[in-house]
Amino acid sequence: MAQAGEILIVDDEVGIRELLSEILQDEGYRVALAENAGEARAYRARQQPAMVLLDIWMPDTDGVTLLREWGAAGLVTMPVIMMSGHGTIETAVEATKIGAFDFLDKPVAQGGLSLSRYTASLALLVVMVALILIFPQRPASKAPSRGTR
Repeated sequence: MAQAGEILIVDDEVGIRELLSEILQDEGYRVALAENAGEARAYRARQQPAMVLLDIWMPDTDGVTLLREWGAAGLVTMPVIMMSGHGTIETAVEATKIGAFDFLDKPVAQGGLSLSRYTASLALLVVMVALILIFPQRPASKAPSRGTR
């Protein structure tokens, strides 16, 4: 199921970048990689990805700050899924308020998610990516309007 455009994976952990890239490429998606916010900024200045998977904790600039920068510049024109192994509900809420589509937990290096739970999370990610790219608009949260009288 190949899709137009690339999915930009922004994560300072090479293992996470490679794993997500391999999974998404196996599903037929084109992938671009950035290991930090600087590389992500440069990529976004050149082109618009179909979607971004954005790590929150990075050494140069955190993902929420980068998302806020892109939002202020009108550059959040694609779905952005935030990722973190150390994220909190508050961080997830903040990210969605400034434009993130969703939030994905990553395993932390020591004692995080079990492998089977992480594999399930990655399977869910693939389904989420497919659905977002096919149906990019979030459903409206308000009830359908009735005709005027």
